[in-house]
Amino acid sequence: MDNRDAVSAFLRSRRDKITPEQAGLPTYGQRRVPGLRRGEVATLAGVSVEYYTRLERGNLQGVSDSVLDALARALRLDATERMYLYDLARAAGPAPGARARQREIRPTVRPSVARIVEGMPGMPAYVMNNRLDVLAANPLGRALYSEMYADATCGANVARFAFFNPAARRFYTDWERMTRFAVGALRVEAGKSPYDRELSNLIGELSTRSDTFRVMWGSHDVHVFRESTKRLNHPLVGDLELDQETMSLPDGSGLSVVVYSAPPGTAAEDGLKLLASWSAANGLEQNAQSTSKPSTRQP
Repeated sequence: MDNRDAVSAFLRSRRDKITPEQAGLPTYGQRRVPGLRRGEVATLAGVSVEYYTRLERGNLQGVSDSVLDALARALRLDATERMYLYDLARAAGPAPGARARQREIRPTVRPSVARIVEGMPGMPAYVMNNRLDVLAANPLGRALYSEMYADATCGANVARFAFFNPAARRFYTDWERMTRFAVGALRVEAGKSPYDRELSNLIGELSTRSDTFRVMWGSHDVHVFRESTKRLNHPLVGDLELDQETMSLPDGSGLSVVVYSAPPGTAAEDGLKLLASWSAANGLEQNAQSTSKPSTRQP
């Protein structure tokens, strides 16, 4: 798919969020736009109005790094938004056929990575791809996400679970914050890989089946999972406040290892111990490798 629409909508959405006062520009009379005008962004970026208009129409092909940097400064982009803008520019370059072929290989979890995940029995851990599919998890990870695994329609996909399964609104105490982060992460991946068919299918499915996802997707906000505090309400052990670390594998596969931990002496640590006992009693240690494959169905 062509990324011109994504480029155009992203630039407009960032322009609409900045007031002239924030940009240090004088204002005269009544304004018909919520944020900056195109001409004002062009002035701040040091380019002509005609050139900026071309960019906002979605044409980033051949744009230099210096222009992208100037545009990022003018639109007051944060680090994640700046990265997304560069990804959109890179995706506008190579021929679609070459990029499509590049994405045909589906990354798999290497045995050494699976052993690392297995080697953390006291912490929920799993391996996730760029589409938020959980490809492998240790027993405690499967126990923590037992409701997602119990729902075969989720396909072990965190986004499907969050938007389609009613239990997710109770499981994620900060459901709206979590889902906005998930949508933002998918937006980042779509910027990197506009020709990833499975990613496009997932976004189409989520948009078709969830009004909430469609509204969040339309905001064009972006997010990268790193460290955070995750507040969960598990049906067995109740409230858990866990530290989350997301570590991208350095092999270019797009896979990440996600690990939850609880500070010593907290109620969350006791909850994880109880969950581990339940996991062992129910034989989840025999199912650490996810048997659910990412869905390739059309929306």
